[in-house]
Amino acid sequence: MDINIYQVDSFTSTPFKGNPAGVCITEKGLDDSLMFSIAAEMAVSETAFLSLHDMRLRWFTPQVEVKLCGHGTLAVAHILKQTGFVSVGEKITFNTLSGPLLVTILANNIEMQFPTPKLNAQSGASTEMLDYLGIRPDQLLYNGSFDSKVLIEIADETDLLALNPNFDGLKRLSGRGVLVTVKSVDGKVDFKSRYFAPWVGVNEDPVTGSAHCALAVYWRERLNLSHLKGYQASERGGYVEMQLLPNQRVKLMGNAITVINGTMSV
Repeated sequence: MDINIYQVDSFTSTPFKGNPAGVCITEKGLDDSLMFSIAAEMAVSETAFLSLHDMRLRWFTPQVEVKLCGHGTLAVAHILKQTGFVSVGEKITFNTLSGPLLVTILANNIEMQFPTPKLNAQSGASTEMLDYLGIRPDQLLYNGSFDSKVLIEIADETDLLALNPNFDGLKRLSGRGVLVTVKSVDGKVDFKSRYFAPWVGVNEDPVTGSAHCALAVYWRERLNLSHLKGYQASERGGYVEMQLLPNQRVKLMGNAITVINGTMSV
C-alpha cells in the first residue's frame, strides 16, 4: 500500500526551523501498529494521522500515542490548506483524545483552539530533577505541574539558554515532560521556554504547542495579559502567539511550511 506522507516544519515560515511533524492523511484510519511503525520511520517528535471519513486526528511519537499535540495539529491543517481540502476562511473540527479541536484557516496563519490546562503549584521541587536539569534551587521562582508535566520558572534568561540537562538521569525519575520558562528581556516576546521529554523519546522538543497552552495560563497571571507571544528557545526555535478565550480555551496561532512531500510504501 502506498500512502502520501509529508514533513512539515510548524510554528515557523522558514525551512529547518520550528518543530518538524510527520503528516499522514488517509480516507480511513490506519491500524495502531502501522501508525507506530510510520512514526518510528519518520523519526520526528510526533507524526500526525488524520482519518478523513470521521476527521479523527491522532498523534504518535516513535514510542507512545499522545493526547494533544499543537505542532502536529498545525501541520495537518497546513497540509489540508496546501492540498485544497480546505480554503481560507474555513473552520474545521478535529476529533481527538482531548476532545474536539476547532481550527480556522486564515490567509497568513492558522488558528487553533485547545483546552485550557489547570496549573497546580507545588511547595517544593525535586532536588534530583533540578540537579539533572542543571538548575540551582536559588534560580527557581515557581514550581508546579499541568497534565502530569512539570512547569518551572527560573529567574534568568541566560540560565535558560545555557541548560544542558542530564537526560539519562531524568529518565531514572518518574515523569512525562519538564517545561522551563523565563520572562523575556529582549522586548520581542513576552517569555521564552524550553521543553524536555526524554520519557517519551524526545530529549528536547523544538516547539511545543500544548506546552504553550499552559504557558498562556501561567503568564497571563504573571503579566496580566490575555494575548501573549512566546519563543521556544530550542536549537531550531519557533514562535507561538496565544490568546486566552472566555470559554476555557486557548487560541494558538502560527505558520508552517512543507519540507518533504512524497509517498511511503507500507
